[in-house]
Amino acid sequence: MTYYRRTRIGNTFFFTLVTYHRRPILCHPTIRRSLRRAIDDVRKTRPFSIDGWVLMPDHLHCIWTQPAGDSDFSTRWSLIKRSVSRFSSDVALDPDSRSASKRKHRESTIWQRRFWEHLIRDDVDFERHLDYIHYNPVRHGYVARAADWPYSTIHRYVRHGVYPIDWAGGPDPGWGDFE
Repeated sequence: MTYYRRTRIGNTFFFTLVTYHRRPILCHPTIRRSLRRAIDDVRKTRPFSIDGWVLMPDHLHCIWTQPAGDSDFSTRWSLIKRSVSRFSSDVALDPDSRSASKRKHRESTIWQRRFWEHLIRDDVDFERHLDYIHYNPVRHGYVARAADWPYSTIHRYVRHGVYPIDWAGGPDPGWGDFE
């Protein structure tokens, strides 16, 4: 069995979660509602703030800050993924693509098993990852400028004057690939 080492220090993290077989289902209204509901439910008992977010058809990126001394993001993601799977199964379940292992572990066909996390080290690291999150829809060719993508926290940052409305409306700035 593979053992993954997760950091247990710090409280601000960048995450990437991907759909099973990269199915483009996350922007479906039912899944979006289920995701919002799951996050709201989990935050009641295991608080965290969402500093940045982008929901793409087949993956999502986000930055969370958890309370000081609390680095248990794995349980939060487990609860969120389980809830989304439960409340979106009528839309997202694909019985034909369930492997024997997925059937054995009673897993849905919405999410890949694992997720990727990165501890945000400082303000520069935070800004770099926030830019990456908000540029992602442009990078993937869904929109011409970041503010045109509806499923992103860029709108919050534009309202607060952090980004101009036309930010990221040009060529790829070369921030790299975090996926």
